[in-house]
Amino acid sequence: MRQFSKPVKRESNQMVFGIRAVIEAIDSGKEIESLFVQRGLGGELFKELKTLLLDRGISYQQVPVEKLDRITKKNHQGVIAVISPIIYQKIEDVIPAIYEQGKVPLILMLDGITDVRNLGAIARTAACAGVDAIIVPSKGSAEINPDAIKTSAGALYKIAVCRHESLAHITKFLQESGLQVVACTEKTDDTIYKPDFTVPTAIVMGAEDTGISDNIIRHADYLAKIPMFGDIASLNVSVSAGVIIYEAIRQRFK
Repeated sequence: MRQFSKPVKRESNQMVFGIRAVIEAIDSGKEIESLFVQRGLGGELFKELKTLLLDRGISYQQVPVEKLDRITKKNHQGVIAVISPIIYQKIEDVIPAIYEQGKVPLILMLDGITDVRNLGAIARTAACAGVDAIIVPSKGSAEINPDAIKTSAGALYKIAVCRHESLAHITKFLQESGLQVVACTEKTDDTIYKPDFTVPTAIVMGAEDTGISDNIIRHADYLAKIPMFGDIASLNVSVSAGVIIYEAIRQRFK
């Protein structure tokens, strides 16, 4: 069976300071979890970094120098990078590998989950249930840091995590690859018991406050909600993910 590469475990995220040091970290293949750049930064060396970021598809946040100074007292030269404790996969590589193993893909896509503990709890459930991969956006997602790793009980080291710029584009790719996309949302009358999860499936979970983005909802194959009968009409997103994941597992193993 084909195995995905496993990252080296670290106790914490590693920070890299300075333009040249960040360039060297990227060139050496380090995964950048987040990148902070001082507003108004210029110069030839920074132009070299910007070209590299564009070429590698790495996004960054422009922040005031005061924020950088709060992060470190070292000479950061206006650039601080946080190295990811995991190695991200590409879903374009993961899906063919799943089919090659003779498996029916079950993918989880997280749209706007920003709480690291929710991310970790979801990853733990996904790994226990045999979910093949988790997809997160490059922007607007919880950072994979020691808290996320701890909450996942190490699952984030074991399950393929894929990070992509546009979840809308990935939704289209998944459908073209033979997967149905099931968006878990309250914007429907259909429950999670209606879709047929025995076929290749990607389940989409959204943030508790804003839900799944409209662009994904418009293109999803199914909208499904978890039925509620009590006075409280919502679940924590990690609990919701567990409910729908195990409905898929129930159907596959009944």
